[in-house]
Amino acid sequence: MTPPCASRLALAILCASLGAPLLPGVALADQAATVASRSYAIPAGDLGEALNRFAREAGINLSATPAQTRGLQSGGLNGAYSVEAGLARLLDGTSLQAEGLGGGSFVLREVPAGSALEMPSTQVFALGNALGSEQGYLATHSHVATKTSKALLETSQSVSVVTREQIDDQGSKTVQQAMRYTPGIFTGQVGASNRYDYVVMRGFADNSVDSIYLDGLKTMGDSGTFSSMQVDPYFLERIDVLKGPSSVLYGRSLPGGLVALTSKKPLYEDYRQVQATVGNMNQKGVGFDFSGPLDDEKRIAYRLVGLGKGSDTQFDHAKDERYAIAPSLAIDFSEDTSLTLLGYLQHEPNGGYHSGVPAEGSLFQRNGRRIDREFFDGEPGLDDFDRTQRMFGYQLEHRFDDVWTARQNFRYLSSDVDLSQVYGYGWTTPTSNELNRYFSGASEELEAYIIDNMVQAEFDWGDTRHTLLTGLDYQRRKTHVDWTSGVSTPLNAFDPVYGNETLSFLSEDNHTRRLEQTGLYVQDLIDLDRWRFSLGLRQDWVEVSDENRTANSKSDDRWNKFTGRVGVLYLFDNGIAPYISYSESFNPNAYSDAAGKALEPTEGTQWETGLKFQPEGSNSMYTASVFHITQENVASKLPQDTFFTSVGEVRSQGLELEANTQVNENLKVLASYTYTDITYTKALDGNQGNTPNQAPKHMASVWAAYDFNAGALDGLRTGLGVRYVGKTWADKENTLHVPSYTLVDALVSYDLGKLGMKGLDVSLNANNLLDEDYVASCYSLDFCYFGEKRNVSATLSYQF
Repeated sequence: MTPPCASRLALAILCASLGAPLLPGVALADQAATVASRSYAIPAGDLGEALNRFAREAGINLSATPAQTRGLQSGGLNGAYSVEAGLARLLDGTSLQAEGLGGGSFVLREVPAGSALEMPSTQVFALGNALGSEQGYLATHSHVATKTSKALLETSQSVSVVTREQIDDQGSKTVQQAMRYTPGIFTGQVGASNRYDYVVMRGFADNSVDSIYLDGLKTMGDSGTFSSMQVDPYFLERIDVLKGPSSVLYGRSLPGGLVALTSKKPLYEDYRQVQATVGNMNQKGVGFDFSGPLDDEKRIAYRLVGLGKGSDTQFDHAKDERYAIAPSLAIDFSEDTSLTLLGYLQHEPNGGYHSGVPAEGSLFQRNGRRIDREFFDGEPGLDDFDRTQRMFGYQLEHRFDDVWTARQNFRYLSSDVDLSQVYGYGWTTPTSNELNRYFSGASEELEAYIIDNMVQAEFDWGDTRHTLLTGLDYQRRKTHVDWTSGVSTPLNAFDPVYGNETLSFLSEDNHTRRLEQTGLYVQDLIDLDRWRFSLGLRQDWVEVSDENRTANSKSDDRWNKFTGRVGVLYLFDNGIAPYISYSESFNPNAYSDAAGKALEPTEGTQWETGLKFQPEGSNSMYTASVFHITQENVASKLPQDTFFTSVGEVRSQGLELEANTQVNENLKVLASYTYTDITYTKALDGNQGNTPNQAPKHMASVWAAYDFNAGALDGLRTGLGVRYVGKTWADKENTLHVPSYTLVDALVSYDLGKLGMKGLDVSLNANNLLDEDYVASCYSLDFCYFGEKRNVSATLSYQF
């Protein structure tokens, strides 16, 4: 292996350290003009190593000092580039630039003071690997599919990324909302409720809150209880969405895919920002984001992010309220060893609304009337949702040499949830205007931790380049739940009168739920000329138990599961990359058989083929993918039975198109189309051949943002988006459709620095601008969910 700063990069260190004079008026472009473009496949990683490899392959002399590149990362280089474009891409996100010395020689220089960007580098680090640069809405790399820094263009599976800029421009208030313009994702599973982040991926809706990961580790909520965790998008740098099964690297997961959140990490440049938000429905919020180095050598950096916000909701008598803070500290002990400490504390004294209404009265009239989308089926004096979640973790990395690197990621989580809810369920009589109402109460305590140990080797073997990753992860979760249920008084859905807090037939159900999982995995990413191969294997050992403290009984189940993944991609010189892949998943089943024993875990397999295209040197990416997923061991039962069997099967297949393009310096466009054909191919309950509900066959979206940078409108930014969601079934029996709907979103922002108020920026976001009144989806004919009405918010930000 060639060490950093060797070869041509090291040949001219003396020249750089002595301050070699630059040729007057000679720019890098002048030198590069005589060098033809060629193709490169340089992985992300240490900047010195990347520059050394580029200099060797380009046949140039590049001068730098070790101090200039120490601790810096590069997003790598993939595709055909001239020397000028290649150096610019490798140095993107740093304060360095390359200048020509003539005769094919270049030197690294610091960008002169005053010409650098005011914002700190948006380069993101996760799992010890640089994720490359983010240009507006486009990210060049992602770790979600391989747990390594891999160019999206070279990843043989469909991956979408929502950047920080996109989150801000679209005014996303939850992680769920941030993915509204992502193909393959349906975010309307529970309509306007914001209590949890439900993500329906490629048609798979069950237990969709299990799909969320944070900083490479599962969030570790318990989908069988009310203790599912949620992270506010203000604390995130980006959201990576992996489509399809992913158990090879993550263990138990859903066949539709997973969502990987990346926290804001400490920056080694000073950054301070505060913001205030107001809006309709009495929205109010303040946030702050402070970061920077703590020492002169810039080896220790901190970040402190905080948020407080509250609002009414569109539902009467329901409020949202959240307070959160996230401190983090990054320490570079040496060039080879780094540690990042991460904390997150969030308290929600009011958790909004989470219920539905019957299809009769919402999808169509009942007794000549429709239920208002503001209707509250609970009881103001009884309803309450209070959640506190605490997380602490770290990311530790040590590089032994040019080949071997070890990483360890850890997180501890604890949460408390208290719930009191009255909810409607069905009409009292066939002609009545009154809903039956029931009561649920819960006091839950969850404690969990997860650790992921990885060893990575990068080496050449013959004509191939290998990135070999082996890992051992372990997770443990315990949830202590005390549940109460009962019957409340009926309520007129068209003319509600509240105040009767009488409850009857109260019963208790107390459980202690445990889950333990150990996984051993290995993955090899192989580069052979323009070919990219991905091979992965994993063995999991899973144990779950449920102690029913009310009935004084306990059930235990253990499973061993083997999963695999293989992918092949070919990278053409023109930036076109066709691929094909196969992947598997499994997930413990939430249902029991006639003996009370948990069913075998569901198992998913996917074949996917697609085409990716990134034009040379552009900030655009185009992706087309076709997939076929089969999920087996799906719980199914005969209508007269109270128990389930594992004979069910679901098949999902479809097409996804995505365009993320920088049309010119001013205009960015996101466009997507999704076609999903999902069917119960095996079922005992009479639904075989039917389509699962909450799975639109057609979805499409387009978002465009335009920056004015000249003339009277200089500093103005506008955005406009349109989202179409096709019709869905209201129930698994396919008796009634939820109509399709089209929504419009908008952005107007202005940089007040153009008026002399440096650092100030104001933005106005409107979601559902035309105030469409619609039903987002139905879980059954008794539970349909109204979509979000027009939501308008104004945010004033100050960066100093």
